[in-house]
Amino acid sequence: MSETKKVKVGISIGDLNGIGPEIVLKTFEDPRMMELCTPVIFANVKMLSFFKKHFGLENRFFTAPHSEKVVDGKLNVVNAWKSNFKVNFGEEDKVAGKYAVRSIEVATQALIKKHIDVLVTAPINKNSIQSEEFKFPGHTDYFAQALKGDNMMFMVSDKIRVGLLTDHVPVKDVANHITPELIEKKVGIMSASLRKDFGIRKPKIAVLGINPHSGDNGVIGDEDDRILKPTIHKINDMQGELVFGPYAADSFFGSKNHENFDAVLAAYHDQGLIPFKTLSFGKGVNYTAGMNRIRTSPDHGTAFDIAGKGEADHSSFAEAVFKAIEIFKNRMDYIAITKNPLEIQKRHRSKG
Repeated sequence: MSETKKVKVGISIGDLNGIGPEIVLKTFEDPRMMELCTPVIFANVKMLSFFKKHFGLENRFFTAPHSEKVVDGKLNVVNAWKSNFKVNFGEEDKVAGKYAVRSIEVATQALIKKHIDVLVTAPINKNSIQSEEFKFPGHTDYFAQALKGDNMMFMVSDKIRVGLLTDHVPVKDVANHITPELIEKKVGIMSASLRKDFGIRKPKIAVLGINPHSGDNGVIGDEDDRILKPTIHKINDMQGELVFGPYAADSFFGSKNHENFDAVLAAYHDQGLIPFKTLSFGKGVNYTAGMNRIRTSPDHGTAFDIAGKGEADHSSFAEAVFKAIEIFKNRMDYIAITKNPLEIQKRHRSKG
């Protein structure tokens, strides 16, 4: 991929009553961002002008008539809706949820049509977005249907990468959801992503146990011995992957064992996200791995408690933008070199 080509970064605005608009505008107030990418916000230019004035920011908008008509060097806005909305910072509102969904849907269509290269989503409120037309617990589930593929919530930072076997599943149901087929599928998604999206040729993956102490040889549940261990052995033997575990989750991160692996596959949401956010909060990115399109988001929610106060830290959103661009370039390089094996040899010789 040419280093001079600017990546077109699509942005869904998130919940208008939350911190989404603030962190988006703060990120792109820095003029250096325009040298890195071409941002395209799917929202409403009048609404963004309100947020700009409220937070005392200096953004300048270019209203693009369509996602195909964006301009490099500008902060592009595609009007995803025309009607106005009265912002009530910090409040759950079904109307705000409707506009958040509209932004996601219009941005997703632009992503499918390749009018944008990547999509970065600002935080949504999972209750406000629910309707007869939109019944997804979150972005990851929506993209699994909209982009018609298997995907995985993959939390990534410079320090650690954590994927999930199950994500928005009640804890009481986790063990019932974990099957050999699911483990093989998630390991496959993670391994392929590490190769294509992060440039790791032979990934090492750690799998965390389902039960405390990985079941203590069946004393605290038999799922680890009955499901996880034989499936990990099968993946290593049949597919040649470097997959290890199951590891007891309580000591795995405190002992810094995660530093010995390229990624960690956790059994359920909090098992993976609590240590990830403890180690990387503000610098972490939620990446939806396994899709033929690239989507990232910050590692936090709508933060209704500070919405409208000008206190929101945009670091994680900016990291989500940087990570989306990095993954896009890595993926383009991967496609190029796998299509042309001679290019691989040339690169190895140049490094030698």
